[in-house]
Amino acid sequence: GVVATISMAKRFNLAAPLLLTLTFLFSSCSMISSSSQASPAGFLQCLTKANISVFEQGEDLFNTQLDKYIRNPKFLANTTGRPLYVVMPANAHHVQIAVRCGSLNGVPLRVRSGGHDYEGLSYRSVGIEGFAMLDMSELRTVVVDNQTSTAWVESGATLGELYYAISKASDLLGFPAGVCLTVGVGGHFSGGGFGTLMRKHGLAVGNVIDAELVDANGTLLNKTTMGDDVFWAIRGGGGGSFGVVLKWQVRLVPVPATVSVFKVSVSNSQGAAVQAVTKWQKVAPALPEELYIRALVQNDMAVFRAVFLGTCDALLPLVMSRSDGIPELNLRRSDCKEMTWIESVAYVNNATVEDLTKRTTSEFDSSNGFKATTDYVRRPIRREVWAKIFNKQLGQPNAQIVLVPYGGRMSNVKEDATPFPHRAGVMYSMQLYNYWPVDSGDESGNAGAVQSKWVRDMYAFMSPYVSSNSKSRGAYFNCRDLDLGPDWGPKYFNSLFGKHLGRGMGVCTRMFMKGLVMGSRFLLPFPCLVYDGN
Repeated sequence: GVVATISMAKRFNLAAPLLLTLTFLFSSCSMISSSSQASPAGFLQCLTKANISVFEQGEDLFNTQLDKYIRNPKFLANTTGRPLYVVMPANAHHVQIAVRCGSLNGVPLRVRSGGHDYEGLSYRSVGIEGFAMLDMSELRTVVVDNQTSTAWVESGATLGELYYAISKASDLLGFPAGVCLTVGVGGHFSGGGFGTLMRKHGLAVGNVIDAELVDANGTLLNKTTMGDDVFWAIRGGGGGSFGVVLKWQVRLVPVPATVSVFKVSVSNSQGAAVQAVTKWQKVAPALPEELYIRALVQNDMAVFRAVFLGTCDALLPLVMSRSDGIPELNLRRSDCKEMTWIESVAYVNNATVEDLTKRTTSEFDSSNGFKATTDYVRRPIRREVWAKIFNKQLGQPNAQIVLVPYGGRMSNVKEDATPFPHRAGVMYSMQLYNYWPVDSGDESGNAGAVQSKWVRDMYAFMSPYVSSNSKSRGAYFNCRDLDLGPDWGPKYFNSLFGKHLGRGMGVCTRMFMKGLVMGSRFLLPFPCLVYDGN
């Protein structure tokens, strides 16, 4: 079979032993979880002896490397708590050594894959001082085997790099993960991972079939050696909570030779956008699973983007049907474009296929900070409520409400198949965003205060419409929001938080509780090891 390898860094060796024992410096050591015993100098010496690239605060390249993948520019401010060191592993052995060095010297580690964590928790401190950041960006090889329809992808790869590698191997294979091309695989997979193929093929984590993980002892484990509970936990239980995942083996999915897309904007003149969204929320989750239509509400407009696994001739009747379509979109044949799957990935991002491997974000995204949060909607929201929502956006030109349809395959996966529980019964997810320029000249420290307040106020307003007596309010782990407070567990994991708490804690006790506590315990579903950002 054809095997395509896309390597932006060093290639990993698939023939290497899957279970390695760290032998550098020592064969065993006592694990340290108290910062009072921390020895940052010892940590640095431990890494340099192993010839691992590391940047220290005060070095010229420290800020360059740290800031390179800070994807929420509001955290570029000097007031943001920063790591003592940025560690740049070049292979699995380096990660093992870094974990062991952290344990030996009492220096907590945080792991950054792509830097898209909304709260910046993979590279900044919230109540924890003296930590080091493990930057996975040099570990980004993708190996695709189209004979077995599988791929191995390292955690530092971006989704764009994964998609591009798949397209080079086959025009008829794809993968169901997120839309944003610069998101890192490590954090994205760890929290669930949804995108335009979710209604047909489910989540990214539902298509993960193996993984390699470094535990708190510096041991490299695979699916068999980590055990069923750990393998279950890493697929949606929160990035890095149970170890540092180095790479993932994924099952690729078939895509047709022709994929159709459209983008239609509906103005709210005479309430047209309100009517279109009201209709969309009832229809989109019930459409054939090959059709994904996302809605974006902004500036008194509703913008609908669609990806359909089929031709325009098959798509138009589905959308324009008066009985079970959305004729309010007034979709015309000229609005519909046919292309390959990989071209549709680029189209959704207003990009070209060649852009997929670029690691830079848009000018807007690189110059605007944001505040965001998420909800899950299980019953239709009334038209008059949507009118109020549109009205509340007036005066906030950069506020966005992103609506992602569920249904299809998402409704047919058991709630506890992975720790990601938001499937059956969910009509669509709602993501609230508001942006502001980080170079606005506001020196009061209040930049973004108005925009952040809008998100919080809208979240409060939505409360009656996103919860019920039978289901508590939900949230998506990969859209981290510190405003959820200490009672975040049931929101991210619904009933699984209680039902499988023992399972998760068993994983922690068996593998990590004797080890170094890394990252923010406040944010971990089962407080164990380390937080790994998107």
